[in-house]
Amino acid sequence: MRTAQKAQQSRLYAVAITVGLIAYGVVHLLIAWIALQLAWGKSSGEADQQGALQELASKPFGGVLLWIVAVGLLALVIWKVLELVYGHLDTEKKVSSIGRGIVYLALSISAAKVAMGSSKSGTSQSSGMTAKLMQSGFGRVVVVIAGLVIIGVGVRQLYKAVTKKFTEDLTGGVSESTIMLGRVGYAAKGIAFLIVGGLFAYAAINYDTKKAGGLDTALRTIKDQPFGSVLLTLMALGIACFGVYCFVWSRNARH
Repeated sequence: MRTAQKAQQSRLYAVAITVGLIAYGVVHLLIAWIALQLAWGKSSGEADQQGALQELASKPFGGVLLWIVAVGLLALVIWKVLELVYGHLDTEKKVSSIGRGIVYLALSISAAKVAMGSSKSGTSQSSGMTAKLMQSGFGRVVVVIAGLVIIGVGVRQLYKAVTKKFTEDLTGGVSESTIMLGRVGYAAKGIAFLIVGGLFAYAAINYDTKKAGGLDTALRTIKDQPFGSVLLTLMALGIACFGVYCFVWSRNARH
């Protein structure tokens, strides 16, 4: 226990969390950039985490940057594990830590796979898995439940935006601009999750696997609505706000 507590207080541990949150912010900025291009018909890439990682891979030293992202996000997983074991968290915060840890781990694995040359899209994987599940009545129920869980995550993000609960993750003085970035960012993520969850539920109920997908499918659905380009631009800016918020969070993370 003392060893773990010393690790939490070490300079290396703090640097690892900082790098991880910066990496998390970069991924969101890349998603926002792809979404913005999609809004105005200039992108063929996927506007989701996988698409963002592929975008990063195409840049100079992209492989090195992807490994930095993968290691940084893995450090965030370790942070959440230590927080769960030694943080004396209440039930709500434990659930939140578990959820975040799973997201960070999935992104870390995705970054490592892309760095090693894997290029299978997240949307095709999601649609393929959903199609297999919907071959049976039980599978369709599972897809509906998955959609409801994702909707729940979206509601949680919106709750954080409204109540400013995300400020509990920060130490030190929090400026009004930081709070605004967080509120806009969490609200944008919440809306995106609501759309993703709704599409999953719709796909299962109507047996339409094309509607079941991740963030890319959700953003393309927004694009297809009246004034879709404007709405998607606003969503992209909101996601970008979350990316910038992650940079501030990296300097003031409570751990």
